[in-house]
Amino acid sequence: MVGKTVKHHPLAGTGSCFDTSDALNSTVRAGAHPSIHISKAELPVWSKATCSFTLRTEKPTPDHYLRKGEGDTIKAKAHGSHKRPHPPKSGAFASRDNPPNTAFRRFYERGDLPIAVEHRANKNVINWKVDVNKLDYHHYLPIFFDGVRETQEPYHFLAVKGVEDMLKAGGSKILPVIPQLIIPIKTALNTRDMTVICETLMLLQKLVCSAELVGEALVPYYRQILPIFNLYKNRNKNLGDGIDYGQREAMCLGELISETLALFEQKGGEDAFINIKYMVPTYESSVNYA
Repeated sequence: MVGKTVKHHPLAGTGSCFDTSDALNSTVRAGAHPSIHISKAELPVWSKATCSFTLRTEKPTPDHYLRKGEGDTIKAKAHGSHKRPHPPKSGAFASRDNPPNTAFRRFYERGDLPIAVEHRANKNVINWKVDVNKLDYHHYLPIFFDGVRETQEPYHFLAVKGVEDMLKAGGSKILPVIPQLIIPIKTALNTRDMTVICETLMLLQKLVCSAELVGEALVPYYRQILPIFNLYKNRNKNLGDGIDYGQREAMCLGELISETLALFEQKGGEDAFINIKYMVPTYESSVNYA
């Protein structure tokens, strides 16, 4: 239209006109249950008679009483069908909230990370603007681990490959940073996203093998990390006599968990097995102690 100008406002995130993040709700926590809206009728009411909170209940009427053989029929009619209703699912294996509010995304969009994507003919790699050995691991390694739960590109690629490069060149710098990595690792596992969990397990294997005593340093934090292992330990592919041609992608969760637990026991010292057994009761030792 003539005489009307269109104003371009920066997206809410970092305030930059190049920002690709959506407006985020700061109350949404990664790995948490989805928010449930509760009506006023479901809230407890203070009772002066008993000096306690009580829940509202409907007054029973004569037609509320069941007769012989009517239980399943009345429940089915309440669900809008004539079939017997199925029990509700617990949703233990369902994906949880995974908002893109990672520290890695915030630092990358702000230009505070010395990385860029280098496009090559065979595969993309990370172009480090500084030598990896000169990085402050206390600052950068937890940020990169926090970005492992990212599912959008290029954040996912940069975070995972950045962790791998830092673990390769870290050496003795990795051990003091272990306590700072537990919360990002636990948050990534609690999202219960199959892709995120598999990526995190593969990085945990590389973390344990990256330097000496790293496996022993993880033993006190098994209570934070291993509950998800116990939940998905039996999530294997049952193909019968078939062949899984996708083994190279390492996306079989049950096998990855078994391999990771075996590495934890082998690298975790003499106290590793008893602590793994406490959190994963069905785990069997892979080390010959004879």
